[in-house]
Amino acid sequence: MQKWPKKKTQYPLIALVFFIFIVFSILYNEIYIHEIQSKNSTHHTDDDDSSTFAKEEEEDPLFQSVKNLTLPRIPPVPLDKSSACHSTVKYSGKRAEWDSFKPESGGRREMPETCDYFSGEWVFDNSSHPLYKESDCPYMSDQLACHKHGRQDLEYQYWRWQPHNCNLKRWNVTEMWEKLKGKRLMFVGDSLNRGQWISMVCLMQSVIPADKKVMTPQAHLSIFRAEEYNASIEFLWAPLLVESNSDDPVDHRLSERILRPDSLLRHSSEWMHADILVFNSYLWWRQGPVKLLWSSEENGVCEEINGLGGMELAMDAWANWVDSNVDPAKKVFFVTMSPTHFTKGEWEPGSEGNCYNEKLPLNGTYWGVDSDLPTMQMVERTLARLGSKVNVLNITQLSDYRKDGHPSIYRKFWEALTPERLADPASYSDCIHWCLPGVPDVWNELLFQFL
Repeated sequence: MQKWPKKKTQYPLIALVFFIFIVFSILYNEIYIHEIQSKNSTHHTDDDDSSTFAKEEEEDPLFQSVKNLTLPRIPPVPLDKSSACHSTVKYSGKRAEWDSFKPESGGRREMPETCDYFSGEWVFDNSSHPLYKESDCPYMSDQLACHKHGRQDLEYQYWRWQPHNCNLKRWNVTEMWEKLKGKRLMFVGDSLNRGQWISMVCLMQSVIPADKKVMTPQAHLSIFRAEEYNASIEFLWAPLLVESNSDDPVDHRLSERILRPDSLLRHSSEWMHADILVFNSYLWWRQGPVKLLWSSEENGVCEEINGLGGMELAMDAWANWVDSNVDPAKKVFFVTMSPTHFTKGEWEPGSEGNCYNEKLPLNGTYWGVDSDLPTMQMVERTLARLGSKVNVLNITQLSDYRKDGHPSIYRKFWEALTPERLADPASYSDCIHWCLPGVPDVWNELLFQFL
């Protein structure tokens, strides 16, 4: 058999050439680096070379594309009850950069009628009031069902609001459903606005057949729906209007309130689809300083500000949304502050106590200290900027007369009461919320008047 001559491999030669190339590259780089260091040590720079290199770099399309690339900002972590500030500093004076808008000419929309429906007196009327019975409303809250929880004096249910020099339109549930036909009515705010929502549901539900109505109580948004009218009455929990760590409608009793004064999206993504919006915000701003955590803050540094200042920032965010998103097809109402009655000495000088055991409204002019004038003035300025885009339900003065309308001790308390507290009813009286039927029904009669 013929043997083929064995061909010599070329690998050793290639390896040698590659080795020489690497050695040469290393030596060249060493010499080059040495030259640069020598130039730096004598403080000389080669301006021509560096400018040439910079020019070539700027002309490189790849360099330009990288230079002009804007990386998307990672959205901030949503606030919840576990959120905390890593540190806290004093408020810097920072404000959100909203698109500026000019106040509408003609001022704020006070309602088309000439009568001042918010100025008047309470008249006892046990023939037309209450507008429904507490026991007839299956959606009644135990926090507001005062008769169910032991209140025997029922006169608080029989008071009717009578404006000076004019009359409110008589409540008509069918007419109200016709106004809402094909629409979503949404109350947005805190537990006081939730009380007004429950009042409206109780006022409206009786004429809807049982198989044509449904209540969907969800964590963030609760909905009562009437199928035959294709309409809904809803409540959205948003006590500070902007995003906060207190946005859980149940578990929100926190020692530190943190909010994003430049972020509404958590709530506005829900309320933007409603046709009629009823907002409130006040009570939660009266509980001491709040912490601001701006959306651009990446290190968890909060700024502390007083309640009024925090509310003004939140109202600015809300007003910007209204200005940017509300058209004539959408109706927006803002409900002014709901008064509390914790200091009996204000209406009965020299006395101690609060709303506990109060059975009659106040007569004449009365303005409680808990109805904060600086807050009202700030709200007035904010609403004035919006002109006709927002309607105002000014319920403060008329509700201030109703020291008798609160649940006091006649409600369900979820926390256990000690014997010491039970022995002192005024110590645990609820002088914030309102019994139903009661004062919030009048707020809804006013809303009916202006729809």
